[in-house]
Amino acid sequence: MELSEFKISIAEKKVPEGISVHLRALWLDASGDWQRAHDLIDQRTDRSSAALHAYLHRKEGDQWNADYWYSRAGKKRFQGTLEEEWEELTAYFLGK
Repeated sequence: MELSEFKISIAEKKVPEGISVHLRALWLDASGDWQRAHDLIDQRTDRSSAALHAYLHRKEGDQWNADYWYSRAGKKRFQGTLEEEWEELTAYFLGK
């Protein structure tokens, strides 16, 4: 799936079948359901999940918590916009 197709699925309010938990969280977040997105990622401890968790807390405005999760992901705080970070994460989880 391409990023453009993923974005279309959000606009059409149709979750793509067979997507990973990470992509489902990004889909929910982009659809305005931050809490459900967070709930999907909250208990995951791998670095990729930590990067997504960091993004979600950055979006929430909780910079301290975001920085904790960036550290767990082995990354520094993303310096671009939230939209740019969402796109980068989505492309990563789409395997692009």
